[in-house]
Amino acid sequence: MQAQPRWLRLAMAVYHAQWMTSKMDLHVLAQNLRKAGTPFVLATVVRVEKPASASVGSKAIVTRDASGAGVLTGWVGGSCAEPVVLRESLLALVDLQPRLMHLAPQAALSGIARNGLVEVPMACVSDGTLEIYLEPNVPQPRLVLIGHLPVVEALCALGRDIGYDVLVMGQGASAGRFPRADVVLDYNLSALELGRMSYVVVASHGNYDEPALEAALRSAAPYVALVSSQKRLAKVREYLLGSGLSAAQLARLKCPAGLDVGAVTPEEIALSILAEIVQLRRRGTLGDVSAVVAPLGAAHMETGANFDVAVDPVCDMHVTISTALWKAEHAGQMFYFCAPGCKR
Repeated sequence: MQAQPRWLRLAMAVYHAQWMTSKMDLHVLAQNLRKAGTPFVLATVVRVEKPASASVGSKAIVTRDASGAGVLTGWVGGSCAEPVVLRESLLALVDLQPRLMHLAPQAALSGIARNGLVEVPMACVSDGTLEIYLEPNVPQPRLVLIGHLPVVEALCALGRDIGYDVLVMGQGASAGRFPRADVVLDYNLSALELGRMSYVVVASHGNYDEPALEAALRSAAPYVALVSSQKRLAKVREYLLGSGLSAAQLARLKCPAGLDVGAVTPEEIALSILAEIVQLRRRGTLGDVSAVVAPLGAAHMETGANFDVAVDPVCDMHVTISTALWKAEHAGQMFYFCAPGCKR
């Protein structure tokens, strides 16, 4: 067999190094997103029929920006694939279901509805085929309990029973007292990391309610509750106002904690608090991944309006609206095109 030219070996080595660097960058990004509690979708190309610009094993990560639009980092195909990957990834963050996307010319699609399979007709000139697996990654919700009251013990046990990670922080807290907690920390607010999947309950009976609540209300935690009397709450509010919290931040404080079910015992109070957290998460309030995208009707899904995606009226190709170069307005409606040929 003839030896490869040196320049080709060097070029291939550089390409491989760049490919590995890209893979490692995505791996690090995924780790950082998990640590920050940020939902994302991992997209992996699992089958290719050339001609296509992606290869088997090509990967990308889809997140959301501040406006809720999809952001793709990596490579799973060019302009024919990227808009629909963004659209389906945002949907996956809503229903939390993985899916396999089959992108191919219309004639190559089966047209048969199958659970977990999304068929997308591609009008690209290349006529290639891609199958891309989308896997949503959503951090486990964490119950953060600060204090030592009996309700903390009850919350720790019940929280684990319904699938939450549980962190307990308090002076003298020990694994012996909270055997079902995932993490037990002595009181040290600087060691506390709160994110969008953190649900905080403070129950220290006045020992460190105020600084704990201040830290929680300044964080991205969607739920911050205080187990306290209304008389004690007035003092706490006065302190928090003096600490520089805004009115909007202070308004997030929930006290009394939990749904009003007439709870009396620590176990009943814990149950009412967890019921309130579940209600907030499942009804699309802050911190719930289903709040990422509003419920969509068929019309929204077809136009892609909620996903920054439009359909080229000439070739039916999906076009990302925010980056579209070719567009035109007609009769008060904006149309987006994949290329100047379609616009013409």
